[in-house]
Amino acid sequence: MILIPVERLAPDILEGIIEEYIGREGTDYGFQEASMDAKLRQVREQLRRGEVVVAYDPVLESCNLLVKRDWERLSREAQLAQDSTALESQKTNLSD
Repeated sequence: MILIPVERLAPDILEGIIEEYIGREGTDYGFQEASMDAKLRQVREQLRRGEVVVAYDPVLESCNLLVKRDWERLSREAQLAQDSTALESQKTNLSD
């Protein structure tokens, strides 16, 4: 996945990503349900503070919003998988 800086997205594109995220994922607002406007404001604020990031998946050709700590975890896992694959490749080359 590729991190997309929010400021590089056109406002209408970002709004569409936020609306799709809210509709698909929903959010936890406790006992009181929030209006769509309130949800939009909350997600925009999380993006502004850097708590939520926009990630592009080139395999699926889609964008999604991720909590920053989830993005960091996924990035570490992807790097570990890539390092493991490279190490296995080196072992195979040495044994040939």
